[in-house]
Amino acid sequence: MKLQLLRNATLKLDYAGLTILIDPDFAPKHSRPSFTGRSPNPMTDLPVSTDEILRGVELVLVSHLHADHFDKVAQDLVPKHLPLVCQPGDEARIRSFGFSDVTPLTDELTIDGIQLTRREGNHGSGPVLEKMGQVMGFSIEADGEPSIYWAGDTILYPPVRETIATTQPDIIITHSCGAKWDGIHIVMDAEQTVEVCGIAPDHSKVIATHMEALDHATVSRHDLQAYANAHDIAKHRLIIPDDGETLHLTAPNS
Repeated sequence: MKLQLLRNATLKLDYAGLTILIDPDFAPKHSRPSFTGRSPNPMTDLPVSTDEILRGVELVLVSHLHADHFDKVAQDLVPKHLPLVCQPGDEARIRSFGFSDVTPLTDELTIDGIQLTRREGNHGSGPVLEKMGQVMGFSIEADGEPSIYWAGDTILYPPVRETIATTQPDIIITHSCGAKWDGIHIVMDAEQTVEVCGIAPDHSKVIATHMEALDHATVSRHDLQAYANAHDIAKHRLIIPDDGETLHLTAPNS
């Protein structure tokens, strides 16, 4: 498989012969308001053009409808005929954007030999949960490919730990910028990301994304790497890709 981090949560995945776009946010740098007063968002440009990002895409996955996961620019530019998988409850709104082939991931779904399984997520804790709304993660599996657990916009809490323990994924993709809302973490921070490395199977690789793009983040790539180093997490165990970087990954037994 080939995995390219574009920016924040936006990924392009070549997997089992299918090219998948995950959570497209195509907004130009500084085109949306600040969350904290530190900077307009997103804080960085996309590393490549939207034409290049969309080239070859055959399936779109949208975890939820926050602007940094499916923004107005992407809603306009992503071809409306492409099959799009979303969380239950978002399908009507996505169809209102003009998309014609929208399927909610209620439990499991198989597309061209690729199995998608919905996973639970908590986009924060306590009183902030209602403000953030429902989100989902998902597992991706296919014969001959590494199994993926894309945790999404969630903190580390019991259902995430249970998913890791029961599915034993080869690849775990975390959102690790430590973003806060009303002073409460709404995604994983450095401590929780390193904890994921500790509870993951020995063969797993943890790929930390969703960093250095939004001004309510509290953890940079450098911060996360320094924390991981201090806790003896090997660099082959925790991968922190740059925007635009492409990773080539194989199943452990291949």
